[in-house]
Amino acid sequence: MSAPVSSQARPTRAYVLHPDLRSAEARREPELRLAEAVSLAAALPDMEVVGHEVVRLPKPNAGHLFGSGKLEELKERLSAAEVDLVLVDGPVTPVQQRNLEKDWGVKLLDRTGLILEIFADRARTREGVLQVELAALSYQRTRLVRAWTHLERQRGGFGFVGGPGETQIEADRRAIDEQVIRIRRQLSKVVKTRELHRAARRKVPFPIVALVGYTNAGKSTLFNRMTGAEVLAKDMLFATLDPTMRGVTLASGRKIILSDTVGFISDLPHELVAAFRATLEEVLEADLILHVRDISHPETEEQAEDVAEILDSLGVDEDVPMIEVWNKIDALSQPMRDALLVQDARKTTIQAVSALTGEGVPALIAAIEAQLAEERHREELLVPFDEGRRRAWLHEHNVVRTERETKEGWVLDVEWTGTQRARYRAL
Repeated sequence: MSAPVSSQARPTRAYVLHPDLRSAEARREPELRLAEAVSLAAALPDMEVVGHEVVRLPKPNAGHLFGSGKLEELKERLSAAEVDLVLVDGPVTPVQQRNLEKDWGVKLLDRTGLILEIFADRARTREGVLQVELAALSYQRTRLVRAWTHLERQRGGFGFVGGPGETQIEADRRAIDEQVIRIRRQLSKVVKTRELHRAARRKVPFPIVALVGYTNAGKSTLFNRMTGAEVLAKDMLFATLDPTMRGVTLASGRKIILSDTVGFISDLPHELVAAFRATLEEVLEADLILHVRDISHPETEEQAEDVAEILDSLGVDEDVPMIEVWNKIDALSQPMRDALLVQDARKTTIQAVSALTGEGVPALIAAIEAQLAEERHREELLVPFDEGRRRAWLHEHNVVRTERETKEGWVLDVEWTGTQRARYRAL
C-alpha cells in the first residue's frame, strides 16, 4: 500500500494555474476563479501553495494546453520554486496531462482531479467513501496515463497527489470495470439501508428542511447554530462532506428534521453529481429548502446560479418551497448591511442572518415555521387497483386518514398540502 500524503518529509509544494479562456458568456472573473482554486488546494492536508497565476489563453493548445513560449516560461518558474504538483483550474485532457508532466517534471491535477482528491480526504461514512471511490474510478477510466495505486486504498486520497508515481501506463479497463461493479454492489446495500431510514421518517409526520448552498457559504455553521450540534465548520471549501440530520423543535413545539448536505461548487464534476445522487436525495425529499448564500462574496449571484443549475440537474421539484438565507451579514459594511436588511424585510422568502453571531436566526426559524404552516386540504381520491404505486406514495407521506375498497379501486380520504398534491399529480 502506498504511503499517504501526510507521511512526506515536507508538504507538497503546489502551483495553481487558472487558464483564462474568456468568452462572451463567461460569468466568473478569472482572478476570483483563481482565488477559489487556491482555496481548494489549501483544503488538502500537507499542501503548500507556493505560487499562483492567471494564464491568458487565446485558444488551448491541443497537445500541451499552453503555447510553447508560455510553456518554457512556466517551466523556469516551477523549477525555481521547486514545485512538486501543478493544479490546473480547468479541464485537462489525458494527452495534455501526460505531455505537461513530462515537460515540467512534476505531477499535474486538473480541477476535477483536485475536487475528487478533496472529497476522498473528507469522506467519513461508508457510503461517502464508496461514492467518492466510484466517482474516481469513473474519472480515471477515461485517463490512460495515470497510475491506479488508489485501487488498493480503503480510505484517504486516490494517489493523484501522493503515491509511488506513475507505475502503470496501460489502462486496465477490465480491472476498473470489475471494481466499479463491486463498489456498486456494496453501495446498493448502503443505499437500501438509507432508504429504510428514509421510509421510517416518512411515517413520522416531521417535515424535512434541507440546507443547500455553495461550498463555504456557512451551511454547517448555521446547522450548528439551529440544532446545537457540533458538525465540523471551518472557513474552508468542503469542510464537511457526509450528510448530517438532526431534530429541531420550533417555538410552537412543532418538530422538524434539519439536513445538512454537501456544498456545491461551479463545474462540480458530473461523476460526483451522479455518485452522490443517493445522498442528495435528502434534498429531493425535502418539504422546504434553505438556500444558504454567502452574501458577502463578490460573486454571490453567480454562486447562486451554480447552485440552481445543480438543483435542476438533480430534478428538484420547482413546487418545493425555498427560503434564501443571506448569510455572513456580519462581514458586510454597515451601509450595505442596512440596505440588505431593508430588502430582506420586503420578502418573506429572503432572510438575512449571521450564522456566526446568531443575528437574524430567530427570524429565520419563524419564517420556517410560517412556511411549513401551509394550509392543509381534505380531499377524497379514487385510486384504481392498477395504480398501487400512487397509493403507496400517499401512505408513505402520511396523508391518508381513512381508506376503503370499492369495485373501481381504493377510495382514500386524504389531508394534504398544495405542495403534496402537486407532487402526487406529477407521479
